Amino acid sequence: MLLPEAIKLRIMELLDETELSPYKLSYKGGISPSNISDILRGKVLEPTISTILHICEGAGISLKDFFDSKLFDEVEAIERDKKYRKNS
Repeated sequence: MLLPEAIKLRIMELLDETELSPYKLSYKGGISPSNISDILRGKVLEPTISTILHICEGAGISLKDFFDSKLFDEVEAIERDKKYRKNS
């Protein structure tokens, strides 16, 4: 599974576990509702650690708890285009 899909699924798990809406989670985490919406819709493929930390704060968990999920056991990074890899 690719990292963006694992992050999306983990957020969806947290919404179910906490019984929060994406809006309420964003409010409690102190971020814009569009941040979570964009991740869930696939518009943002690589959310920042800061954004994930805010999501964790909204859900009342630590960053460690966020990534302590079977979803991340065999996660893969997104392939970069040839131009990016060439310049790295």
